[in-house]
Amino acid sequence: MFLKALPTLFLVIVLHFYLKYVFFRPLEKKLRERFDATEGARQIGHESLARAEQKAADYEAALKKARADLYLEQERLRRQLEDEKARAVAEARRAAEQRVREAKAGLEREVAALKTQLAQEAETLAERILAAVLPGRAA
Repeated sequence: MFLKALPTLFLVIVLHFYLKYVFFRPLEKKLRERFDATEGARQIGHESLARAEQKAADYEAALKKARADLYLEQERLRRQLEDEKARAVAEARRAAEQRVREAKAGLEREVAALKTQLAQEAETLAERILAAVLPGRAA
């Protein structure tokens, strides 16, 4: 019985190798190509998505840095303007104080001049009054 089954066994082995090389290998190759194509496309999609997310994160970081730089520049300009304003106010205050001092000095000179003039006029007026009240007295 073993000898009668030997040709069938030999045919099954030959059929096995024949099908393996002629049918299953090309089929396996095509399936692998299809899997690689779909998985490759899926992998490329994931990589593209990851790159896009990275670019978006880089853009957000650059935008945040630009905003921070802008705020720093605005703050620097604001401080500079405040300093200039403070200097202008201080200069105006000094000028006003100088004008006040000059005006006070002018007023003091004017008061002194008016006092002397008033003293002279008072003396003259006193002599006139005395002359009017005491007519016999001549000055």
